[in-house]
Amino acid sequence: MPEIKPIRPKWKGTMSDRERFVSQLHYRPVDRSFNMEFGYWNENFKSWPIFVENGIKNNAEADLFFSFDRIETIGGRVWLSPPFPAGLVEETAATRIVQNSDGLLAEVPRDGHDTIPHFIRASVRTPDDWRRCKAERFRLDDPARRVDVESLKRAHPAGRDYPLGIHCGSMIGRIRDLLTMEGLVYAIYDYPEMVEEMVETACRLVEHFLDQVLGRIDFDFAAGWEDICSKSGPLVPVRFFREVVVPRYRRLGDRLRAAGVDIWYTDCDGDVRPLLPYFLEGGINCIFPFEVNSSGHPAESLAKHAPELRIMGGVDKLQLRSGRPAIDACLERLIPLVQAGGYIPFCDHRCPPDVNPDDYLYYLDRKEELFGMK
Repeated sequence: MPEIKPIRPKWKGTMSDRERFVSQLHYRPVDRSFNMEFGYWNENFKSWPIFVENGIKNNAEADLFFSFDRIETIGGRVWLSPPFPAGLVEETAATRIVQNSDGLLAEVPRDGHDTIPHFIRASVRTPDDWRRCKAERFRLDDPARRVDVESLKRAHPAGRDYPLGIHCGSMIGRIRDLLTMEGLVYAIYDYPEMVEEMVETACRLVEHFLDQVLGRIDFDFAAGWEDICSKSGPLVPVRFFREVVVPRYRRLGDRLRAAGVDIWYTDCDGDVRPLLPYFLEGGINCIFPFEVNSSGHPAESLAKHAPELRIMGGVDKLQLRSGRPAIDACLERLIPLVQAGGYIPFCDHRCPPDVNPDDYLYYLDRKEELFGMK
């Protein structure tokens, strides 16, 4: 990574980033809020003058550029190994047909602008497809799944001043990626045993990873990714989620708690509220990025589920592009949540390119005024 010259100083504080993060998500007093953001669309790095003129090309560089608090996560090979070969399959005047690493054929714009891909076909559609894919790409004894623990310990020493997380993969979201959303819905109905075996396989791969590192590295939190909700609610039947997915969460949660890891967030978009009781039952006690226009204001869910529930995110991205009075009103509603603890405020997804970059800097200034150290 090139040397990054920050555009703004780090927020003042009396605690380390690690102490602050752990205390804030345990509802304990802090010097000020943990300062982080989820990141930006790829288009922002090409269209925002503040990024272009300073040579900022990705989210990792932007974190340094804005002097956000440091947070790191360690992950392992807990999915396809090897992945499907990705690349161009066919090209038209307006679109490209590409295969991604999950083996899906997708139609994407030829000009490369950010959009949700239109998936055409999945490589796994039937139990026979799954058996073949599992034998080729989900082997537990794959040497690539071994973790170089000593190297990780050197990279993240015990005396570090930043929070370190362990990634717990995905029990159903990546399966949705493999089958497509429509394919998963049909498979739960047509081949429920196949889908449960896929969930079990995902769980065993994560367990294999956790067993190599837990107890050897001191983690502050666990992280996961599901993305199984839309604006109208869960993309999988709640009963299936409760009966098939939650028991696997419990298995992972037991391992985490035995190693002293009691904060576990998962990244899930859309309206997560119907699944919150089951996330909590399985041991996932923090939701990220908590999209306001799908899940409602974070105050509502915290009032219902705190102190067991924590939330990271919840700053309405639509308000960031609506001007400074809207930004003020949005942030001011979050003051009681930050004061109470169990909540870290930032944009409720990647910040879109239609946000005025000057207003975005204003947003960062107002965050510091409201949630920084007085």
